[in-house]
Amino acid sequence: MTIELYPYQRKAVDRLHNGSVLCGKVGSGKSLTGLFYYMENHIDKPLYIITVAKKRNDREWHRDFEALGIDGVVDSWNNIEKYTDVKDAFFIFDEQRAIGYGKWGMAFIHIARKNNWIMLTATPGDVWMDWMCIFIANNFYRNKTDFVDQHVEYNPYSKFPQIRRYHKTDKLERFRRYLAVPMQDFRTTKLHRKYINADFDKDLYKSVIKSRFNPYTEEPIMNASEFTQVLRRIINTSERRRIHAKQEIMTRDRVIVFYNYTYELDILKEICQELDRAYYQWNGQKHEAIPDAETWVYLVQYTAGAEGWNCITTDTILFYSLNYSYRIMEQSEGRINRVNTSFEDLYYVYLKSPASIDDAIERSIRSKKKFNERNWVENTCPNWNEISKNN
Repeated sequence: MTIELYPYQRKAVDRLHNGSVLCGKVGSGKSLTGLFYYMENHIDKPLYIITVAKKRNDREWHRDFEALGIDGVVDSWNNIEKYTDVKDAFFIFDEQRAIGYGKWGMAFIHIARKNNWIMLTATPGDVWMDWMCIFIANNFYRNKTDFVDQHVEYNPYSKFPQIRRYHKTDKLERFRRYLAVPMQDFRTTKLHRKYINADFDKDLYKSVIKSRFNPYTEEPIMNASEFTQVLRRIINTSERRRIHAKQEIMTRDRVIVFYNYTYELDILKEICQELDRAYYQWNGQKHEAIPDAETWVYLVQYTAGAEGWNCITTDTILFYSLNYSYRIMEQSEGRINRVNTSFEDLYYVYLKSPASIDDAIERSIRSKKKFNERNWVENTCPNWNEISKNN
């Protein structure tokens, strides 16, 4: 065997047990740690890896297999239901996708109860409902009803399921401490975060809030989601934001740029063309690899490329707009923050506006919560529901 573990990985392997969750920062080497645990404790069982689609497509796990002289089945969370009949095997669930009681969560529970397994993740969950499927898979609860009956109190006055509080949290804390295996790596990389305020068309922004009219379709806005998307388009397409993005790209040889919407991609492509810079894309349509070149711009759509790959040939990520999910933002930052990076300093540049919606999204990210469009709209526009009915 030509691969050796770092001391912090060795310590984690010794603490892992069936049904546990290896919690480590993005880029800390969780995959290798999980494979060593399998080799030392369950090598007699067939190995299955359930991971994100990009990792499967890029065959990252297969490279580790080859280095360690082992073999296994690698597939994505999208196909997890294919493996619900597998018994007496060992599963590594790469990233926490067993949230909620939908198809993925139910399939995860079915598999976990018939096999040995561990989970690897940087973001295991920040509310107790995120841990529910993991607890059920460990047979701490019979099902969702059992968990909810013991711990969850819903707000009876809310129009949609809204948790008011959790009960018996000492029991939940005890279960989490038993399952979670934290892995602290030795990275001393310095992270530098720069926030750039980009002005926008305030008159148009205020007009949309007042009129509930979509200037892009020239029709009334029909729901909260459309309302927030229109406001975001106004601020994300501003000339000042475009100028700031161009300045950042122009002054860096290699830079990764994350974006949310197709119209943002169009702006970024125009900027690259104006600067005569080669650009490559990873999104729902194009899956281009980062080139081995002196200069490049890598345009990545959050949903398609926030995880499952890494890059140690640049020290900078530009976030053209903020994502609603702090988890996605954290995973995105982790693309360059790897244990084996040669850079001592990493730079994260965030473009945002002083608009109320951008401020609210940033607050959600800082407090490690997902931005909720409906709640924000109802709090910002108290008469929203009445006006929507009239529209």
